[in-house]
Amino acid sequence: MRSTFLLVHGAWHGGWCWRRVEDRLRARGARVYAPTLTGLADRDHLATPEVGLATHVADVVRLAEVEGLSEVVLVGHSYGGMVATGACAHLQGRQRAIVMLDAFMPAAGQSMLDVSPRSAGMVEAARAKGEWKLPPIPAAAFKVNEADRAWVDAQCTPQPIATFTEPVSASAVAARDRLQAKAYIRATATDSPWFDSALAHARSAGWRTWEVPCGHDVMLDMPDRLTEILLEVE
Repeated sequence: MRSTFLLVHGAWHGGWCWRRVEDRLRARGARVYAPTLTGLADRDHLATPEVGLATHVADVVRLAEVEGLSEVVLVGHSYGGMVATGACAHLQGRQRAIVMLDAFMPAAGQSMLDVSPRSAGMVEAARAKGEWKLPPIPAAAFKVNEADRAWVDAQCTPQPIATFTEPVSASAVAARDRLQAKAYIRATATDSPWFDSALAHARSAGWRTWEVPCGHDVMLDMPDRLTEILLEVE
């Protein structure tokens, strides 16, 4: 019996970005969940200034609890790496592995502002305008394949700032690092010193690592290859 995959999307995205991978994993007999985090995509009507990282961690944890999930392979993409790390503190006994997909790799007490200096500038600019949400970054900047860029831009929604300012706890990072099955996947077509650093950290810590020649949204650009890797991690 295959593990259960719990797929956590990145900033500005929603569960919609995982559809291709969901279909492929299910075709291989896997159980798959790809929730949309509170305040984004089809749940953007729930956005408030109070929606933060803790809200998104609770989204993932409560889904696992309500569905009675076990043997979970938790996959976090980009900002979703912050959420996945935070969830590790609460999924002990349910979780079998973690996969960071071109994701931020926080240390104890770090927020998105710490792991991504670019995020700090975006937050400062938004606050200067009195806003509590961050506008989406264009798909082209993430080197999304050209056929999907207009669709991705249409799907993306603003991200509550508090999701970028709340830190990850030390207990969450410790729980993540205690897992036996850990993997990092780097999308090499997107230049990012932060993801390069995360990959280097993963390698030095003995994680399994892969590099894929595509843009940041690997689930859109290379769904077949990503599915293969996830099943290998499993």
